[in-house]
Amino acid sequence: MGANLPGTGGIGHRRGRSTRSAGGFNEINITPFVDVMLVLLIIFMVAAPMMTTGVTVNLPKTKSSAVPGNDEPVSITIKRDGTIYIQTTQTKLDNLGTKLQAILGEKKETRIFVRGDTSIDYGQVMRVIGEVNAAGYSKVALLTDMPQQAPRR
Repeated sequence: MGANLPGTGGIGHRRGRSTRSAGGFNEINITPFVDVMLVLLIIFMVAAPMMTTGVTVNLPKTKSSAVPGNDEPVSITIKRDGTIYIQTTQTKLDNLGTKLQAILGEKKETRIFVRGDTSIDYGQVMRVIGEVNAAGYSKVALLTDMPQQAPRR
C-alpha cells in the first residue's frame, strides 16, 4: 500500500496549483518594477545636466552670486556679431517681444536671462532688455561667468 504524502499528488491535492485561493494568483510582485524605475531615475539624473544646450558666447567674468529661483528661465543670447537668440532660435530685435509673448504667453513672472558676449556694445544689451521690458517681462537678469580662483594654501 502506498502512503499519501502531502504534495505528492495523492487524494485531495491538485498537481501544480495552490489550494490557497480558488480565484487564482491575486498578488503582484512589484520588485522588478521598482528596480527598473530606480535605474531610470539614476540615468535621468546623470543625463539631465548634459542635455542643456545653448548658443556659445564669451561671457564677462564677475564676482556675482547665482540668481535664485525655482522656475525654468528663458535665455536670450547676444553673440559677438550682434545676432540675437531666444534659447537656440535666432530672432531679430524687432520681433523679440512678439516671440517672447508667443513662447511665454501670460507668464509675466518668468525669469529671463540675457547673455551677451564680452565684445558687443553695451547699448545692444540695453536695447534687448528694453524690448523684453516693453513686452511686459520685468524679471530680467544679466548672466556672467564666475572667475577662476586660485586654490587656497
